[in-house]
Amino acid sequence: MANKKPLVGVCCDTKMDGPHLYHLAGHKYVNAVAQSAKATPILMPSLANDIDWDELLSQLDGVLLTGSYSNIQPHLYGLDTADPGSFCDELRDASTLPLITKIVDAGIPLLAICRGFQEMNVVYGGTLHRMVHEVEGLNDHREDKSSDVDVQYSASQSIKVSPGGILEKITQGKLRQRVNSIHMQGVRDLGQGLRVEAVADDGLVEAFSVSEAKAFTLAVQWHPEWKTPEHTFYRQIFDAFGDACRQKQQCHSNVVA
Repeated sequence: MANKKPLVGVCCDTKMDGPHLYHLAGHKYVNAVAQSAKATPILMPSLANDIDWDELLSQLDGVLLTGSYSNIQPHLYGLDTADPGSFCDELRDASTLPLITKIVDAGIPLLAICRGFQEMNVVYGGTLHRMVHEVEGLNDHREDKSSDVDVQYSASQSIKVSPGGILEKITQGKLRQRVNSIHMQGVRDLGQGLRVEAVADDGLVEAFSVSEAKAFTLAVQWHPEWKTPEHTFYRQIFDAFGDACRQKQQCHSNVVA
């Protein structure tokens, strides 16, 4: 067991391709788990009622909640209707949202990115701005989709890291960081039991942790999975996540022994 890599579950989106439904996760996420966290990614399909989730989670050493082009269904955080032209993934909502507290309560390391960040906030009772760029006092956090993808994912904003949190620890006290910004929605009201880990210059929450979590639990609004080896801050996040997964793996090994 000591020579094997930890197993990290990566949640899946669902998407129709012609008449067929697919379960999929972006390459950049599974690649970051494999290369930067140095773990083995296991895709978790969005089959809410057809998987024994407790059994699956018992085999995992970590979980990554990915970003997505889809949005969380608004009724799940108290709003009536979706925005025109928005895309929701009901199967992902039904699968991923009920898992979050199970993961945290079981002491399984958890890293949540973009949509995953928003999912965690909603699960803990928070709400979302549906269009951040239309909120007075907040910046436009969307990428320029007419630009090359490397430009879209380049560091475009500064964030302030909160003292005393996970991010301060893994960056050894560096409280200003540069990150990308590729999102339309964002935290309006922070969920209960969540601790702010970083904010943008306009005050928008960019990262949080779960105050009473038993293991590494971090949610970020930006995309640290993008070319992780080239960015020290992004790499530090995946290093810390991978280390936590190896610690969980060791706990599993001790139980087996």
